[in-house]
Amino acid sequence: MNFTDVQELDSIDPFARHREQFKLPVNRVYLDGNSLGAMTKATADRLQQVIQQQWSQDLISSWNEHNWINLPQSVGEKIARLIGAQPEQTICCDSISVNLFKALAAALAIAQRQDSDRNIVLSTKDNFPTDLYMVQGISQFVGEHRCQLKLVDESELEQQIDNKTAVVLATEVNFRTGKRLNAKQLITSAHCQGALVILDLAHSAGAMPVYLDDWEADFAVGCTYKYLNGGPGAPAFIYAAKRHHQNMSQPLSGWFGHARPFDFTPDYEPAAGIQQMLTGTPSILAMAAVDSALEAFENVDMEKLREKSLQLTEVFHQLLEGAALDSSLKLISPQQREQRGSQLSYRYEHAYGLCQALIQRGVIADFRAPNYIRFGFTPLYNSFEDIWQAIEQLKQVIEAKEYLDPRWQSRNTVT
Repeated sequence: MNFTDVQELDSIDPFARHREQFKLPVNRVYLDGNSLGAMTKATADRLQQVIQQQWSQDLISSWNEHNWINLPQSVGEKIARLIGAQPEQTICCDSISVNLFKALAAALAIAQRQDSDRNIVLSTKDNFPTDLYMVQGISQFVGEHRCQLKLVDESELEQQIDNKTAVVLATEVNFRTGKRLNAKQLITSAHCQGALVILDLAHSAGAMPVYLDDWEADFAVGCTYKYLNGGPGAPAFIYAAKRHHQNMSQPLSGWFGHARPFDFTPDYEPAAGIQQMLTGTPSILAMAAVDSALEAFENVDMEKLREKSLQLTEVFHQLLEGAALDSSLKLISPQQREQRGSQLSYRYEHAYGLCQALIQRGVIADFRAPNYIRFGFTPLYNSFEDIWQAIEQLKQVIEAKEYLDPRWQSRNTVT
């Protein structure tokens, strides 16, 4: 593949015009949207509007006048379309960790109402650490007789579900390797054993189609600051299947999850449905940023977006092989494109130095311990020329051994 081929791919890219909606840095190739998505122009405009008019001039009346009060619900419905959820099952609030705590508590209660002997939360050793930490926290709080974390290899997850399993906690796309689980098959297997499933969609939502309702998922959580471009630390989302609403409860019973929050009664009465997953007052600046960022997905066909994502990964690896870099960089992501998310990860002895040297040259990737470099592909704004430029810089960094620069021998706090 040569540069002319890459230009041809850009010329027929159905999402080429979407790139114009983003405020991308000049002379940089941004391949880290799987950690922090780029800012949209709509977000920059919306935040100015909220600051200069809604907050500055309209003040507290904006809760009604500008519908601040319903932002968690309206943003949740925008996300719902992207994750295959019918209305009134998804809401935007809090962080992914807090939402996972709520989902775990709700799922455990439902499972144990049906069978009090079920106490196992089954997950994988290489799941994102915060997911495992939240299970450990609940276990310490309620005791191992109510919640016990069991970790298995990713390849054994389905086979390890048994009659002691209350909840299967799985991330659809592995944060380190980019491997995609067969979520539908996992959910079917779990349900056959009487277990519930919580899916973490942190590396799925906004990069590929998700079909929570069709898969019959029980609960799901996800963040909005990666492929959904909501901004650093943006509020997350939580999904609860409507069939569980009547029987679910969660212990973080804040006033926004009350059936009538402005009655200010001393006793908690949960709101009906997904709204009971709310806790405290939402951050309006953060919610407005997510709300406006999601405009970039209007009329986007997620199946076509997925196809571009897979093309980007294919072209990147083909160019890497063409530059004879595959003998140094060992692919740890799946070879089969259908089995991967929207990233490629490689093992390299000097991965941290390599990542920093690339950043110095204007190619933004990221490092994951112990020795992996990840390249994330955001199909709404990454072009095929971006991929070409990244490989050119990668080749030069390795040839010149710039990864050995003394500056890169100690790590930054954020890697």
